[in-house]
Amino acid sequence: MTLPPLSPNAWLRWDVVSQLLPADAYAVLEVGCGQGGFGVRLAQRYRYVGLEPDASSCEVARARLAAAGVGGEIRKGDFSALKPAETFDVVCAFEVIEHIEHDDKALAEWASRLRPGGWLLLSTPAFQHRFGPADAMVGHFRRYEPMILTRLLKETGLGNVEVQQFGGPLGYALEAARNRVGKRRVLQPTTMAEKTSGSGRTLQPSSPLQGAATKYGTWPFRVLQRRFPGHGPGLIARAQLVA
Repeated sequence: MTLPPLSPNAWLRWDVVSQLLPADAYAVLEVGCGQGGFGVRLAQRYRYVGLEPDASSCEVARARLAAAGVGGEIRKGDFSALKPAETFDVVCAFEVIEHIEHDDKALAEWASRLRPGGWLLLSTPAFQHRFGPADAMVGHFRRYEPMILTRLLKETGLGNVEVQQFGGPLGYALEAARNRVGKRRVLQPTTMAEKTSGSGRTLQPSSPLQGAATKYGTWPFRVLQRRFPGHGPGLIARAQLVA
C-alpha cells in the first residue's frame, strides 16, 4: 500500500506522534485532518474519523482513504458533524489549536469527546517570540509556551499531561524558509478564515517523487530527533481524561 506523501515538517511530527499513540485504543478522531496524510496512517491502526472544514482538502483526504483501502471516514465540517453521543479513545488535533481564537473552548470541546481513560494528542508551534510571517500567512492567532499549554490542558480537566518540543535543527531551517515565503504572501488581502482553510494545502508535496524526496531526505533528521529529543520549534502534547 502506498501511503500519502508528507511534508518535511509532517515527517518530523509523525515520527514523534507515532510513538505516542496508545496501542490499546480503538476509535480515533482527528480534528482538522487536512489532506489525510496522517489520516491514512491512523486508519491503518484504528477505527478512524477525520473532520475537515475545507472542501478541497476534504475531497483529497477522502480519495486517499479510498485509494489506501484502509476504511475510515472523512466528514466535512467541524464538531457539528459528529453525533451527539459519539466518543473516542483518542482525539487528535495536529497544527489546529493555533488557528482557533478561543483555544480554551476548543480544548474543552475536544476533551468532551474522550471516553474515560482516553487521550488528547495535539501539536502546535512553539514560543510566541518566534511568531513570524509564516504564522501570519496561514492564520495563526498565537504560538505556545510549554508551560502555558500544560496549564491549559490541566484547566480543561485532563491529567497525565506531557508536553515536549520537537523538530530539531531541520525544523528551525524549515521555519526560516517558510518565513521567507510568508513575507511575500502575508500582505495579500485575505481573512483569517481564508488563511486557515488554505493552511492544509500550503507547501504540500504534490507528486510521488516529491513525497519520496521528503521521506528519505528527512530520515537523518528524524534519527537525530530521536537521539536528542526535546528540541525544535514545535510542541507535541498528550493528556488523558483520567477515569
